[in-house]
Amino acid sequence: MSKEKLERTTTHKIMVIFVLALALLLSTTLIFAAPSGITITSNSTEQPVETAASSLTTAGGTFTTLTLNGTFQNPRWKAYVGNISGILTLDDSAGYSIYDWNLISISGEVYVSRNASVTWSNINCSNVANITSEDRFLNINSSSADSINKTFNTSVHRGFYVGTKQIINSSCRSVATYLNDTRQSANENAKFQEVTLSDSVNLVYAILLEDNVLGYDNSRYDFQLIVPEDETKVTPTTYYFYAEIS
Repeated sequence: MSKEKLERTTTHKIMVIFVLALALLLSTTLIFAAPSGITITSNSTEQPVETAASSLTTAGGTFTTLTLNGTFQNPRWKAYVGNISGILTLDDSAGYSIYDWNLISISGEVYVSRNASVTWSNINCSNVANITSEDRFLNINSSSADSINKTFNTSVHRGFYVGTKQIINSSCRSVATYLNDTRQSANENAKFQEVTLSDSVNLVYAILLEDNVLGYDNSRYDFQLIVPEDETKVTPTTYYFYAEIS
């Protein structure tokens, strides 16, 4: 083979390798896994029964020292609990399925955000700036005991994936909601863990799914979560729900 022909053959091979590498890169970008929106099929909202007022009758000319104690509903937070069901499916871009799989048990995450458009490829642990900004948006003082900053005040949780993004265990701000009306100790085996994430713009709450576990009231749930609210708004804050199950 002549030197000129050899050079043309080598160049051709290099071009083929380049095109294949580019195609592989593009295909990897196109198939980036991400949480998807979910449908809410039923819901009911309730509030606690008001506590009856205590009374006291004292005689005129007396001086009474009182110790008062009460439990007050927090208007700056709201809770969602429930169960999730679904199937794994292999679909094309038009939504046609070639095959699907029923799930015997549930695992994965539910994600909740004020924003209907989350850039999942940018997702990572939230930082102090993200949390402080969200507190400010919802008219919550970040130094208050019930702020997002003070509520999600530990970093103890199990590891998980958001799409193909790995969230290392105990790396993000987190909380675990109650079991049987009782606070859980902070550990990676706690049930109903909730983790704060961010895509650099939007705060996202990740709820690590359980599978039919006894929850805050001894009923069985797949998820329990709390999200903050602006108590000064006439119209309550809308939150969008996403999920990733396996």
